[in-house]
Amino acid sequence: MPLPFLAGVRALDLSQYIPGPYAGLMLADLGADVVKVEPPGGDPARMLGPRDRDGVSPFWKLMNGGKTILTVDLKTDAGKAGLADLIARADVLIESYRPGVFDRLGFGRERLTALNLRLVHAALSGYGQTGPWRLRTGHDLNYMALAGGLVASGADGRPVMAAPPTADFASGLQTALAICGALVGRGRTGCGAYIDVSLTETVLAWQSHMLTAALRPGFGPAIAANLLNGGAACYRIYRAANGRFVTLAAIEEKFWQNFCAAVKCPGWVARQWEPMPQTVLIGELDALFAGRPVAEWEALLGPVDCCFGVVVAPAELPTHPQIAARGMVARHPGPDATVEALFPAHVDGHPPALRPSPIVATLDAVRARWTVGA
Repeated sequence: MPLPFLAGVRALDLSQYIPGPYAGLMLADLGADVVKVEPPGGDPARMLGPRDRDGVSPFWKLMNGGKTILTVDLKTDAGKAGLADLIARADVLIESYRPGVFDRLGFGRERLTALNLRLVHAALSGYGQTGPWRLRTGHDLNYMALAGGLVASGADGRPVMAAPPTADFASGLQTALAICGALVGRGRTGCGAYIDVSLTETVLAWQSHMLTAALRPGFGPAIAANLLNGGAACYRIYRAANGRFVTLAAIEEKFWQNFCAAVKCPGWVARQWEPMPQTVLIGELDALFAGRPVAEWEALLGPVDCCFGVVVAPAELPTHPQIAARGMVARHPGPDATVEALFPAHVDGHPPALRPSPIVATLDAVRARWTVGA
């Protein structure tokens, strides 16, 4: 069973791909009744990557667990009337149309307010509902590039892409957080809210430190020159002998000292804060880590209090002792097997619950479930 925190909350999810659907997934995990409204043909995410025997991508199924799936054609009067009826009954609406499209479909702010004064409406877009870039197209990589998510990444003079896509998932979390806050506020005022979530600004909101550093000589976000992006030997990714990778994050001096003692290199202790990028010291640690496979490094440094860790392969995650002990993944065996990462919190000592598969419903069935006043 999902958590009970949002029990009784009715949410319409008209979004596609990752950001909005992930927000809806988090609301469903928290107990909301989430209805995913798709056009004829469905969310394009159904077709992403390899497909199951039913022709649907497992990616779509995992992103929409615990939701009810409803097909509505908003290009028809009947479809628009059906959606309007559901909006009048809903608490939350999530959509990710390009700015202006939802208005042209007949669901501008005035119409939504007239339909439901208590509605919490979250509109996701790449750059926001206003501004000169509001209609510009983009994807995660573009939003990361604009908002500072790439400029200081990478350790070898070239920005690197993150996987999974950072702006997409971060904006989903931001949307879910804002919706929960708006629902709390509605409990006091009786009125809903209009939440304009920009994927770009979600990443930008993390950049206060970098923005401030850029104003100060010597502290700018130069690639491969700073502590947190590979400029320091004590905080870096290293390749082991078998081609796999390990991480060292011994920022605190005590952790660095413990590491140096464990690898029998006491002369490195005093060199922790040499000017960055620490090319020479990094080269020495490169050579050190290249001398043993990851299993030997884990055996040596795992028990040491030095912030060491192996880069774990996806296939290894479900059986990793920490992940398994916390009950954070669910395996679904069979010909179309999946492994699902669950809601990332334990509540009152209990691990997250398993999500049910998406279920298909009709408009009449959702109407009956969402009886006004029930």
